[in-house]
Amino acid sequence: MTPAGRRIVAAAEELFYNRGITAVGVDLIAEHSGVTKRTLYNQFGSKDHLVAAYLTGRDQRWRSLVRAAADACDTPVDAVTAPFDALRAWSRTNHRGCAFINALAELPDPSHPAHRIAANQKLWLLNLFEELATTAGCSHPATLATQLLVLHEGAVATQPLSRNTLPESTDLARALVGADVAPGR
Repeated sequence: MTPAGRRIVAAAEELFYNRGITAVGVDLIAEHSGVTKRTLYNQFGSKDHLVAAYLTGRDQRWRSLVRAAADACDTPVDAVTAPFDALRAWSRTNHRGCAFINALAELPDPSHPAHRIAANQKLWLLNLFEELATTAGCSHPATLATQLLVLHEGAVATQPLSRNTLPESTDLARALVGADVAPGR
């Protein structure tokens, strides 16, 4: 990506995340990134593709953070709840909830390229929970993965509220994992 393209994505990320995707037009993004609308369209072709680039970048950073948290765990059992630890770190700089949930709410058409990216991010997390639960020797990894995804997403969705539910969600996730781990693991 060119330097102008990186500036455009950075400006779009700030604006889309803080103001909403549908509330932000390409004129404002061009102004904030210091480029012309023509440059923006030359780089991305459309606002839809720019939204997809914004979410792709967030998705890559989020996945990297989650994988690093899982890799840093002492045991496979601890790794199952690593996405909750990653969320704690991520939430320090992301106060408006989940960009992917926000995008799914704003872009309900499943054929929109950004909708697919947001939906795939959630499926990736579900599959990761199942993979980690399987590696940890959990008895019911698919069921546990669904439970953990619901807890995780609930913690994300309630993040903008004054009551922080992440600590309780993390404790409950660890209890669910502990109850599902096969004896001797």
